[in-house]
Amino acid sequence: MSLAFLFPGQGAQSPGFLHRLPDHPAVAATLQEASAVLGREVLELDEASALQSTVAVQIGLLVAGAATARALAAEGVAPAMVAGLSVGSFAAAVTAGALTFPDALRLVDRRARLMEQACPAGFGMVAVTGLTQRRVETIVAAAGPLLYLANLNGPAEFVLSGADPALDRAIDAAQQAGARRAERLAVAVPSHCPLMDDAAAALTATVESVPVAAPRIAMVGNRRARVLRDVAAVREELATNLAHPVRWSDSVTLMAEHGATTFLEMPPGTVLTRLAAAEFPDLAYRDMESLSLAGARAFAARAGDR
Repeated sequence: MSLAFLFPGQGAQSPGFLHRLPDHPAVAATLQEASAVLGREVLELDEASALQSTVAVQIGLLVAGAATARALAAEGVAPAMVAGLSVGSFAAAVTAGALTFPDALRLVDRRARLMEQACPAGFGMVAVTGLTQRRVETIVAAAGPLLYLANLNGPAEFVLSGADPALDRAIDAAQQAGARRAERLAVAVPSHCPLMDDAAAALTATVESVPVAAPRIAMVGNRRARVLRDVAAVREELATNLAHPVRWSDSVTLMAEHGATTFLEMPPGTVLTRLAAAEFPDLAYRDMESLSLAGARAFAARAGDR
C-alpha cells in the first residue's frame, strides 16, 4: 500500500473552511504560526467577504492543507507521495519537506498578489464536464481571443480560463454541445494560461531567493505531470505552474503507476477525490472534509491491510 495526499486548489474553498479544520494542537499551532508570519489573523481569511480575494483564498488553502497534514503526521498518518492542484502544490511541497511553511506562506502571498495585479477584473474560470477534450478545444478556438484550456482534470473534466465575454461564449457553446456542466468557478483570475506569464516571471525571481530542498517523499507536479526529484524541478513547478495548464489527470495516473493505492484529500472540498475515483475506481479514496483524524488513521490502517 502506498498512501498519497492530495491538496486542492482554488475553487474548493467555502466560507468557514478554516474553522472546520480538525481540533488538534498541530492545527492550532499552524494557525498561530501563519498569523505571526503574515501579520494578520488567518482565521479571518475564510469569511465570505474575504474569499472574494485571491490572496485570502490561496493563503487559506495553503494553511488548511499544511495544518491538516501536520495533524495527521502527529497521529501517525504519513504519505508516501503528495500532489497539489495549482496552489495546492505549495502545501504538497511543505509536506514533502521541500519548502518551509513560513517560506510557503510568503511565496503564496506573493503569487496571489501578482495574479490579482495581472488581471484585476473581468476574468475568471469555467468548469466544463461531459465533453471530450477535442470538443472542448474546438469550443475554445471558436470563442475568440483571451480564452484558454487551463485544466485537464479527467477524460471529460476541463477548466477554461480567460476574459468574461469569451467565457460566456464558451458556456453557451458547451451547453449547446451537451455538456453536463458548464459554469463559472469561484476564481477571480484566469489561472494556468499565458495571461499569467508576467506574473510567473516575477514569481520566479522570488522563488529563486527562497531555500528549497529536494523532496523527502515523491512529489508530483502539475506542469509536466512528473515526479519532482530535485530542487530545480520543484522551483520550476512552484514558480511557473500558474501560467501553464494543469495536467491533473496525468498526475493522478502517474501516482497510480508509481504505486499509490490509497488517496486522502486534504481540506477543503472533495473535488480531487471524485476526479481520482472516476478514473481509478478500484483504489481507495477518502477526504478530510468528512473524516475525523481518528477516522483517517483507521482508513490508512485498513488500506495498509489491502
